[in-house]
Amino acid sequence: MFDWKKPTVQMLGRWQPWHQGHQELFKRCVAKTGQVIIQVRDVQGSSGGSGQDDNPFDWETVCKNIEEGLSRDGFKKGMEYEIMLVPNIVNISYGRGVGYVFEEEIFEESITNISATKIREKLRKDGELD
Repeated sequence: MFDWKKPTVQMLGRWQPWHQGHQELFKRCVAKTGQVIIQVRDVQGSSGGSGQDDNPFDWETVCKNIEEGLSRDGFKKGMEYEIMLVPNIVNISYGRGVGYVFEEEIFEESITNISATKIREKLRKDGELD
């Protein structure tokens, strides 16, 4: 059961769409504390910041994609993760470190090269996305 008092890893993103790179990041995150809060920036139809104007998926679709992806590896919402809608956050600021760490995960090239932009382009080409 997801425990809101337990140390938790935060994943913040647009997830437009959720893909294998996100899946691999989740696996590393959940290994750190056993649970992850996936925060979904509310960006459909708006800019997510410089170079982030293509946001065709709504909140419900993003959640469905995340849940379907994670279930393929046996992860369950309410157990290892929860999903939270957040505003269109474009800057994260903090005064001093008080118990949390900002950490970049480095992946092999095959994962790093996965591009949600290319995925959206293919979905449009295949007629699966407007």
